[in-house]
Amino acid sequence: MPAVSHRGGSARRRTINEINMVPFIDVMLVLLIIFMVTAPLITTGMVDLPTVGKGKQRPEHVVELVVATDETVRLRIDGKDGAALPLKSVAARALQVQDGNPQTPVVISADKGVRYDLVVQLMSRLQQAGVQRVGLSVKTSGS
Repeated sequence: MPAVSHRGGSARRRTINEINMVPFIDVMLVLLIIFMVTAPLITTGMVDLPTVGKGKQRPEHVVELVVATDETVRLRIDGKDGAALPLKSVAARALQVQDGNPQTPVVISADKGVRYDLVVQLMSRLQQAGVQRVGLSVKTSGS
């Protein structure tokens, strides 16, 4: 029998330089099925905002600025309503009502529908005027 000669002189197999994609596709399909089955079981995230408990003691003298949905600002002193004020004069009037006592708190009570920007402007004007104690009124957990 005659000898068969090869180019390289050896009977090696030629290497294939391609990646076998079948195992990769199998793994991806299994992962896809796992995610499709588990996705409906995952609960959607709910943001649980903190509530404020009742205060220990209410100050005896409180200046409250009430901002209504029509963006009018009213000054309420110790629970007694006052007249509507323009935004420019609110800070000066709050200082005047504090009677020179910088520890008298000024509380801003804004309706839920009021633009956030208006409340921030009001706080900024009060702080620039020198009001030291500025707070926001919130719903208590009991109401």
